[in-house]
Amino acid sequence: MKHYKIITAVIALGFLLMSFITKPKPVKVYLIGDSTVADYTLEEGYMQKRYPLTGWGQVFQPFFQKDSLKKLNRLIKSDSVLVVDKAKGGRSTRSFFEEGRWKEVLGTLQKNDLVLIQFGHNDAAKDKPERYVDIPGYKDFLKMYVNETRAKGAFPVLITPVTRNYPWKYGKLGSAHGEYPQAVKDVAKSLHVPLIDLTTLSADFFTTRGQEYVSKNYFMNLDSAKYEAYPKGQKDNTHFQPEGAKAIAGLVFGELKKFKNLSDF
Repeated sequence: MKHYKIITAVIALGFLLMSFITKPKPVKVYLIGDSTVADYTLEEGYMQKRYPLTGWGQVFQPFFQKDSLKKLNRLIKSDSVLVVDKAKGGRSTRSFFEEGRWKEVLGTLQKNDLVLIQFGHNDAAKDKPERYVDIPGYKDFLKMYVNETRAKGAFPVLITPVTRNYPWKYGKLGSAHGEYPQAVKDVAKSLHVPLIDLTTLSADFFTTRGQEYVSKNYFMNLDSAKYEAYPKGQKDNTHFQPEGAKAIAGLVFGELKKFKNLSDF
C-alpha cells in the first residue's frame, strides 16, 4: 500500500510539472504588400464575387506543416507558425502606411516574428497619384518597415515584386517593374536584410512553363461563363488563379528554407 501511494504521488507530481511546461508560442509570419499577396477569402462573399482570384499569401499557411518547419529550424524557433496576411489590393508602400495598416501590424508584432514585405506594383503607378511613390520614396518606406520591424525584435524579409505576365520575348518572360526590383535589392544590401528576388524567380519559373500554359492556368485570364464572379470572362495578367498563387507561394517558401539564422543579418 505504501509503495502504491508513493507511485501515485510521483505520477501526480509528474502531471503537475508538465502543466507548468509551456508550449512555445506560434511564430507569426506577417505579410504586407499588395493585391498579389492578399487573402481574398477574408472578403465577404468571396466565392461568388471574386473567386478564382487568389493572392499567394492566401495559400501560404499550408506550407508551414510540422515536417516542413524542420527545414526552417535555423529561421523559426517554434513548432508552429501562423501566417497573418495583412496585404491589401491597390496599396503601395506609402498608402499602406498612411491608411494605418502598418500601425496595426506593428501593434501586435512580437520578438522573433517574421515580416515579409512585397510592394512595387502600385508604387510604380504614375497615373494614380494616391498610390504612386517614386524610387527614393519607395526606398525610404522600405527602410522604415525594416527598421521598425527590427526595433520590435522581429525579422524583416524584403521581396521584389512578383512578375506580371508580360513582356514575353522569344519565349522568355521579362520584367515590367522598371527600377523597383533593383531598389529593393539596394535597400536589402544597405541594411543587411535577407532578400527574395521574386521578380527574377517568378519570371524564370513561368518561362519554364511557357506563355500559353501560364496565361491560361496561372493568371486571371478566364473564359466567359466559367465562374460566377466573371460571367463575361476576364483578361488579367497581374493577378493569380489558385494554381499560380500556389506556385509563387512555393517559390517564396523555397527561398526561406535557404536562409541562415535571420539574427545573423
